[in-house]
Amino acid sequence: MKNYLQKNTSGHVSLFDALDDFFRPVFADESDYLKSNISETENDYRLDVAVPGFSKDQIKLSLENGYLNVVCNKQTKEEKSEGENGDKKEHPVFRRKEIAEYSSRSFYVGEDLAKEDIKAKYENGVLSLIIPKVSQKVPDRSYISIE
Repeated sequence: MKNYLQKNTSGHVSLFDALDDFFRPVFADESDYLKSNISETENDYRLDVAVPGFSKDQIKLSLENGYLNVVCNKQTKEEKSEGENGDKKEHPVFRRKEIAEYSSRSFYVGEDLAKEDIKAKYENGVLSLIIPKVSQKVPDRSYISIE
């Protein structure tokens, strides 16, 4: 699992990286995506994802086909009505502003995990996830006797 969580730093560009770059918006840069830090302990992985500007109820986590998905979605509506010279009774002027913000990121954590295994905590704009290490299953060997 560690190999899936860490970013490729070998300097080689894979086909998947090239496709990701191709399909990114033209003016997007790395600051537009959810930044994350990954650390490892003896028993688990810790994944810290920066989600500034989002509240706890605007963040959704899901686990599908071995991928942990972090989706942040928020819509802000702002309305203002004033009359000329600040008088609200005569000649009202209406202004409506709607802002939608959406960010998502996926991490491959393996297909042996269940959603109950992952612990999540949100504090001060940082989503912290504890992902337990799953021991890899070693196939049982059955020996053949030699005559």
